[in-house]
Amino acid sequence: MTIRTVAQLMTADPLCVTRKSTLKDAHDLMREKNIRHIPVIDENGELVGMLTQKIMIAKVMGLMAQFGAIALERKEKQQLVADMMASDFAAVTADQSLQQVAGFFVKNRHGCMPVVDEHNKLKGILTSSDFVRLAAELLAKQ
Repeated sequence: MTIRTVAQLMTADPLCVTRKSTLKDAHDLMREKNIRHIPVIDENGELVGMLTQKIMIAKVMGLMAQFGAIALERKEKQQLVADMMASDFAAVTADQSLQQVAGFFVKNRHGCMPVVDEHNKLKGILTSSDFVRLAAELLAKQ
């Protein structure tokens, strides 16, 4: 099978959090599931933001510097995802070509892109790691 569209490579139904989730919730999810990007959805399943490992590390380091490691867990529970998520991000649709999306990844150095439908409902996530896995599979076939 030739992989040509986002739908064929994306992770469908990715793990996500809501705006009301805490930094602690997101931090635990990233650590337990070994993921670097978490879509943020509203109560209707619409994509409203992205929380990345880079954003989270910056916030955690800031909290540690300000309050110390002993207070970190308590402070993480007080920080809402809504206050730190990125709300200016690019999204793709499942029917877009991988060639087009790969060019965007390279040009803009994104680590991931959420996949949404015409109503902005989250359908999946496409990461740079997905492209690396695809490249490894293609190279193995040579």
